[in-house]
Amino acid sequence: MSGSGAPGPGAAPCRFAHYFVLCGIDAESGLEPDELAGENFDQSPLRRTFKSKVLAHYPQNIEWNPFDQDAVNMLCMPKGLSFRTQADNRDPQLHSFIITREDGSRTYGFVLTFYEEVTSKQICTAMQTLYQMHNAEQYSSVCASSSCSMDSLASSIDEGDATSLAKLQRYNSYDISRDTLYVSKCICLITPLPFMQACKKFLIQLYKAVTSQQPPPLPLESYIHNILYEVPLPPPGRSLKFYGVYEPIICQRPGPNELPLSDYPLREVFELLGLENLVQVFTCVLLEMQILLYSQDYQRLMTVAEGITTLLFPFQWQHVYVPILPASLLHFLDAPVPYLMGLQSKEGTDRSKLELPQEANLCFVDIDNHFIELPEEFPQFPNKLEFIQEISEVLLQFGIPPEGNLHCSDSATKLKNLVLSDLVNDKKNGNIPSNALNMYELLKGNETIARLQALAKRTGVTMEKITTPLTEKEKDGKLSCEELELRDYKLNVQLREVFANRFTQMFADYEAFVIQAAPDMESWLTNREQMQNFDKASFLSDQPEPYLPFLSHFIETQMFATFIDNKIISQWEEKDPFLRVFDSRIEKIKLYNVRAPALRTSNYQKCSTLKEAAQSIEQRLMKIDHTAIHPHLLDMKIGQGKYEQGFFPKLQSDVLATGPTNNNRWASRSTTTQRRKDRLRQHSEHIGLDNDLREKYMQEARSLGKNLRQPKLSDLSPAVIAQTNWKFVEGLLKECRMKTKRMLVEKMGHEAVELGHGEANITGLEENTLIASLCDLLERIWSHGLQVKQKENPERGQRNKGKSALWSHLLQYQEREEKQEHSAESPVAVGTERRKSDTGITLPTLRVSLIQDMRHVQNMSEIKTDVGRARAWIRLSLEKKLLSQHLKQLLSNQALAKKLYKRYAFLRCEEEREQFLYHLLSLNAVDYFCFTSVFTTIMIPYRSVIIPIKKLSNAITTSNPWICVSGELGDTGVMQIPKNHLEMTFECQNLGKLTTVQIGHDNSGLLAKWLVDCVMVRNEITGHTYKFPCGRWLGKGVDDGSLERILIGELVSSTSDEELGKQCRTPPQQKSPTVARRLSITSLTGRNTKPNAGQIQEGIGEAVNNIVKHFHKPEKERGSLTILLCGENGLVAALEQVFHHGFKSARIFHKNVFIWDFIEKAVAYFETSDQIGDNEEALLLQRSSCKTFCHYVNAINTAPRNIGKDGKFQILVCLGTRDHLLSQWIPLLAECPPITRMYEENALLRDRMTVNSLIRVLQTLQDFNIILEGSLIKGVDV
Repeated sequence: MSGSGAPGPGAAPCRFAHYFVLCGIDAESGLEPDELAGENFDQSPLRRTFKSKVLAHYPQNIEWNPFDQDAVNMLCMPKGLSFRTQADNRDPQLHSFIITREDGSRTYGFVLTFYEEVTSKQICTAMQTLYQMHNAEQYSSVCASSSCSMDSLASSIDEGDATSLAKLQRYNSYDISRDTLYVSKCICLITPLPFMQACKKFLIQLYKAVTSQQPPPLPLESYIHNILYEVPLPPPGRSLKFYGVYEPIICQRPGPNELPLSDYPLREVFELLGLENLVQVFTCVLLEMQILLYSQDYQRLMTVAEGITTLLFPFQWQHVYVPILPASLLHFLDAPVPYLMGLQSKEGTDRSKLELPQEANLCFVDIDNHFIELPEEFPQFPNKLEFIQEISEVLLQFGIPPEGNLHCSDSATKLKNLVLSDLVNDKKNGNIPSNALNMYELLKGNETIARLQALAKRTGVTMEKITTPLTEKEKDGKLSCEELELRDYKLNVQLREVFANRFTQMFADYEAFVIQAAPDMESWLTNREQMQNFDKASFLSDQPEPYLPFLSHFIETQMFATFIDNKIISQWEEKDPFLRVFDSRIEKIKLYNVRAPALRTSNYQKCSTLKEAAQSIEQRLMKIDHTAIHPHLLDMKIGQGKYEQGFFPKLQSDVLATGPTNNNRWASRSTTTQRRKDRLRQHSEHIGLDNDLREKYMQEARSLGKNLRQPKLSDLSPAVIAQTNWKFVEGLLKECRMKTKRMLVEKMGHEAVELGHGEANITGLEENTLIASLCDLLERIWSHGLQVKQKENPERGQRNKGKSALWSHLLQYQEREEKQEHSAESPVAVGTERRKSDTGITLPTLRVSLIQDMRHVQNMSEIKTDVGRARAWIRLSLEKKLLSQHLKQLLSNQALAKKLYKRYAFLRCEEEREQFLYHLLSLNAVDYFCFTSVFTTIMIPYRSVIIPIKKLSNAITTSNPWICVSGELGDTGVMQIPKNHLEMTFECQNLGKLTTVQIGHDNSGLLAKWLVDCVMVRNEITGHTYKFPCGRWLGKGVDDGSLERILIGELVSSTSDEELGKQCRTPPQQKSPTVARRLSITSLTGRNTKPNAGQIQEGIGEAVNNIVKHFHKPEKERGSLTILLCGENGLVAALEQVFHHGFKSARIFHKNVFIWDFIEKAVAYFETSDQIGDNEEALLLQRSSCKTFCHYVNAINTAPRNIGKDGKFQILVCLGTRDHLLSQWIPLLAECPPITRMYEENALLRDRMTVNSLIRVLQTLQDFNIILEGSLIKGVDV
């Protein structure tokens, strides 16, 4: 009885139905108001709900599926009893429900609710008394009276009566002498598998037997006994015929290699939601958001929930699943877990009045109004447009408009279509008789249909198909019920095939990425929590770019984790049925199109198995495989089984309590299979671990990362509710621990490699997914146990769907703090972020303030909703390494927390809250740029400070200094620094991570020469501070004569992280070494120890290797190429070392000699001499290389920039790397005559072998498209 319809362990659930149940009014206890249903007493008594009761169920109990009386009663009559008079509509209603047990197994219930005349004088009198009291109350207050007439007006309109005023007045009363009172009663079948159509027909025939004028052929007990004990489940791949009261009923079950059983008509789901909405909701379900379905009709809730979860194949929904949430369980809506629940809307209530504790991550589906509200920021399903197009084609072939059609899908329509011609008049739901329903004609003028018609023509689908099935048959009369049903079955299976095919294509290679680390099941189960079971990074790097936003979120879900767990377990156990079918499909497509597993394309491949799937169902339904025993007379007491029209008889319980003693073949067959199973089980017990222990491990392994699976419907005592909430709290804490651990491990490297991650670099995409799921977790924690609906944010004016519990809490905290700030001095914590340098010039302290960070977010006009603001604030706090500290400060206001949260809320469980903040604190060990990299268009204030070396130079220059700051997202342009100032603030669009600073001056005034130690720049929102080391002079006639320099930045870590690094067991991320910026070897001779030849060659190899690695990462994950070229251990520095080796750098006549002097001498030689080559071809090549070399050097020399000689060498190396010319220039320089004058004999450039190996190393960069940052080559025109 698990979700896949496989029999449960140790059971013999081979019966078609497990229980027959009768619910209704208990004549002895009379009218008991149902407080749990939350109805108010202002309503007229006929509108109130009263407690229902299970009147009888047969058999009493089944060992493998114990009867849960409370749950069944609650789900059979979710609103309790309802009363009607002869003036009201009393059509029977059919709905179904599902009970999911804690272990995830499911049982289905199918319910027919009808109205029976109340014969008890006592109850009629009680109703009249209630009315007299109600009317007395109404008349005592004029105001209330008007609202009451409104109430009755609404109700009567709802009943679909064209009422006159007189009728209205009469409607609001019940007069025992004049009116007949009716009360609801229901009959229900509980089955292990969802055979909806068959159960519906059986119940309708039973109901017809009760209401018809002729008594049924046999007593009703015969039919109920037959379906409970003598009708087996059809075997997989077979069909079965059994008998109702009047006509035979057929059901079928898919074979072992087909999609699992689903009997709910998808036609209805598509008509109710429309295709576009359905795909969006389906995507939300796949990403495990909170889904709330909303409708007046229970059957619609069930049909949509079952329809959508059916389409998830091969995945299965792993969280809370309650398609019909009884009124008494409304507190479950604040469950801080993903859920799929259905809520019945009360007549005439507006969605805006619905108070939901959490809406940040909610997908709200208003079924009756064809309307959905989606969470913010969720990715689209891959190939969404082509996917919708393919489904449209299937729908159109069956005459269903893709935009849906609200009126034609109603459970009541179905009842009419079947056998109840006497039940047709349900005007309330806008039903049209089915012969008026040629959908295509209805929608001929519709523009979507026209578009799809054109599309269909292109794809070769003929539109005639749409009209023929309906029109031809209509000549002879309506489509027969069997044909309608067959069409529904065929449509169901074809739509499901299209959805399953998408997953088969998307995950065709999933097996290659499953990590099978454990040698046996026992060790796998015990270490499940620590183990990685799927190589996510490699899988994503193998996917087409457009799929990534969706897939990166999807592979983090519980349903995907369970799917992979099932795959790993299948090494030791029988395969999960869903997995078996899915794997066989993948095998099939691999046979048909042999493609290299690594080559992924985003080309859309349509489903090719639609015909076969429809045919196999049709064959089963046309050719019946099995027929059950006919209903027959039972050994009943004489005089019982009396028939009274319109009343369901009191059944004889002794004949229904037990089945026949093993007189049918299927029962004995099941016992032999049971014996075989028992033998197998004993065998496995001898082999492996003790089975109980193993089952416990399995449950734990499967529930990893999940919180509470299912609410218990039966026991609603405060203790149980408290325990449930406690489970939520524990689950949230566990989830927080796992998420923070994962974020750390992925980011930190060293540990990640040990856990088999491969390279220790988290991809930007994966990081973004993890941070988004952290935002979602915080939002769920802040929604748990929320006391009241959050206050409307006055700033927003109109209602905003993006409500956020966290942001609401922050706003109320801000309001209180700001009031206090006005009355006293601000109680803001000040951080220790003072940046000092040798000179004592500092960046002023950036104060740490939760409120200030909120204001930054509030000033971002790009963010329109509260959920967006909360997420931006979380990202900002995480980037500033203040998330834990800010949240601790927020929660330190206990009075506010008490006001906002119920006692059981997570945020009021002190110990758990402390642990939660501690887990968040661990995230401070790594650097995130999750705010800077996401909000790329916002304006950000920056502050810069220039720090000179005062000992050797004047602090302030008399010339006019300027600065230009560049980052990964852009630059500021040249900004003049105010005279006599070393510090300035400026605002510009987000520059991203800062990479370079250009600094210079115009050399005017007496004290123009300036020795700059470094430049510091800070992002005033995120607090990130960058240091740009210089250590060189700016000025003519000093150092290399440069008036401007390009400085390469490095992020400075705050003192607080260093302290944390000491506390943390994990080492903090490696920073670039903060050695003072290398001074030119020639400018300060003898300061640095010179590296030897071996170290220099190693340095070149490392610099080139880093660039190669850079290009092997996915584009979005690459860091700054500028640092790899010009940074501390970059290519320019490495080549500088090569050129300095053996350079005759002694001062000639007290004048420094630079590499650039050698370059210029070489150019002068190339321009004046004719080279001699061995052959013509080599000569031509050499000439063109010389020509380009001279051209580049002259372009750098004539550029309108005041760059010094070392700066020019840097530009030359950068351009040579970009245009792949370095490997051609090095041999020219190594062989030109000036080298002998300017280099020692032992110089690396004069050693042929070294030069050849250098050329080979540089040639490895030829394959890459190197794009230089604009600041490096500004003004150089080559």
